[in-house]
Amino acid sequence: PLAELMGCNEWCAEVFNCAAPDTGNMELLAHFGTREQQQTWLQPLLRGEIRSCFAMTEPQSACSDATNVQTRIEREGDEYVINGRKVWTTGAGDPRCKLAIVMGRVVGGGGPSGEADAAGASVRMQQSMVLVPMDTAGVDVVRMLSVFGYDDAPHGHAEVAFHNVRVSRANLLHEEGGGFAMAQARLGPGRIHHCMRSIGVAERALAALCARAKTRRAFGQLLARHGATEQAIAWSRVELEQVRLLTLKAAYMMDTLGNRAAMQEIAMIKVAAPRMALAVLDRAIQVHGGAGVCQDHVLAHAWASLRTLRLADGPDEVHCRTIARWELMKSKL
Repeated sequence: PLAELMGCNEWCAEVFNCAAPDTGNMELLAHFGTREQQQTWLQPLLRGEIRSCFAMTEPQSACSDATNVQTRIEREGDEYVINGRKVWTTGAGDPRCKLAIVMGRVVGGGGPSGEADAAGASVRMQQSMVLVPMDTAGVDVVRMLSVFGYDDAPHGHAEVAFHNVRVSRANLLHEEGGGFAMAQARLGPGRIHHCMRSIGVAERALAALCARAKTRRAFGQLLARHGATEQAIAWSRVELEQVRLLTLKAAYMMDTLGNRAAMQEIAMIKVAAPRMALAVLDRAIQVHGGAGVCQDHVLAHAWASLRTLRLADGPDEVHCRTIARWELMKSKL
């Protein structure tokens, strides 16, 4: 389980060039990019020569619903002019980041305001993706955002503003109106990668819990001899194995039946894996006492990272909605 093993160390995925958001961006370019786009961006990404970011989330709209994206991508002759503001653009702070895949609404040519294109299209056919080099005039990394106090340097998570950013219309990824479908294609594999790595984090936390329990004494005996600690270890193993099996099932279905057929399983693991890992981490922190919440151990940072995963790539509530709707479609009275 390579992704699980990579999850045991926060920087391990980058060593193997399997780190987010680059993996998702590479998949987009591989599946939907033109030959020229692949030559310019995909090949350097595959060689690990550059990094990239994915600019979708916005401060003024709930982008867990991708149809809410408001960034404007206006047609002007042979160019697109992009205006908007993005937040939680992971990787944008890395000096090696050379490419942003920006999601927005293409408008223009439909009237004085150019709104007719978006208004006349299906709600899921209004979004598009454009490749924007980070050194393009008008791209402004406004600030870096911390996660529970951690800056996650060097890549970090940025607020990025796009002020009249001009790029060639050849920078369009796939086709106008294809952004929503591409986002779903990108997020499915990304979600299972996160879940696999979450299992690795949980295994490391459980190992730390056991090691601490066998070396610390309280009330005359090792922590490992206390019933509360035994319960913590036992439930951690039970929950970890449950999530691993569900993740393997989802991966098998993706490989054999395709991402759409595995949609419910992907949603289930996206909810279950972070919650499981957070529970195991919480137990490990409790056994470590004060040391568990400081920089002396990996537990606090791992907890902060895993807590954000309940929001990243879709919050739990959205995935529970998907699970419930699939279940209702299958149910019979």
